[in-house]
Amino acid sequence: MHESDARARCPNQKAGPLASTAPKPLACLDAIEPYKGGEAKLKGFDTTMKLSSNENALGPSPAAKAAFAAAVDNLHIYPEGAATALRGAIASRYRLEAGRIITAAGSDEIFQLLARAYLAPGDEIVQSQYAFLIYRLAAQQSGAITRAAADVNYKADVDAMLALVGPKTKIVFLANPNNPTGTYLPISEVRRLHAGLPKDVLLCLDAAYAEYVTAHDYEAGMELAGQNDNVIITRTFSKIHGLAALRVGWGYGAPGVIEALHKVRGPFNVSTPAQLAARAAIDDMRHADESRDENASELARVVQRLCGLGYDVTPSVCNFVLVHFPDAPGKSAKDADAALRQRGVIVRAVAAYGLPHALRISIGRPDENSIVLEALEAFAGQA
Repeated sequence: MHESDARARCPNQKAGPLASTAPKPLACLDAIEPYKGGEAKLKGFDTTMKLSSNENALGPSPAAKAAFAAAVDNLHIYPEGAATALRGAIASRYRLEAGRIITAAGSDEIFQLLARAYLAPGDEIVQSQYAFLIYRLAAQQSGAITRAAADVNYKADVDAMLALVGPKTKIVFLANPNNPTGTYLPISEVRRLHAGLPKDVLLCLDAAYAEYVTAHDYEAGMELAGQNDNVIITRTFSKIHGLAALRVGWGYGAPGVIEALHKVRGPFNVSTPAQLAARAAIDDMRHADESRDENASELARVVQRLCGLGYDVTPSVCNFVLVHFPDAPGKSAKDADAALRQRGVIVRAVAAYGLPHALRISIGRPDENSIVLEALEAFAGQA
């Protein structure tokens, strides 16, 4: 029935859209503020330095690019839904059981699959204070509640997290290393966290930046996930492997957890070009090693220079730094962000994480890092 016909049959109805006809989304979605990725463009600049998303400054490996290009002739064919070859390559690289691996459109999708499989309205998740925003969003999509434990010196506090675990807790999320702080917990603390959890609470270890960490007391958590029924570890090809545009992630955990996730994932959730590029990337560890080594060198240079300029920088083991600024006119994080933008540099404001006085700055190429340092040196001199 046309709207005009409806009004003719109901003469007392006011003009306008028909009442109560629009589909209504779930009430739990009202509180969700969609995730916003790092900006990529600035008005007035033909090219910009995008240091807002922690991307690999060297880009993907030549082998991954070649594999992606080779997929062009088969774009009319559906992907291999089980990603058997990719899971086999991952299993071979890390000496894992391929049947306990799940692939996804980025590790973000795995967090959403976990929420679908394990969370119902009124359930709870526990995370650290400055945890990755996607955990909370995934919980909200299922009507679950997020409990955040206060950090100590921008590090997750195991005791504080365990104190929040209760009868309604279904998942504990720990990003290790953490984004946006760049800090990590030693494996001894991760094991202590797991030991303090009830057996029916799932521990999700997000190790997106694991390949960048060289500390001797760090482990991503593969062994923990392989030995327990209530642990899953997630990894990504977006960071060290430089395949952020293709959205490829993977998880490793107990058979029961992986089986549950397969039941809620889409049948073709990772495209063929993405699978082929990821397989080539994981076989080209030389590129990953070069990416890690260059990042380590540039990270040290950037941190030393920033500290020398008087900036407060949270110690980072990742490919970014969290820089803190005074809450004062002309000296604030907002002012520093504006100064960087005037030079065509985009970094990440992190007020959404509860860090309004800080900026997260990705480690870029040496020339890009030098421009950032020069801009912040000039800003410090003006402030």
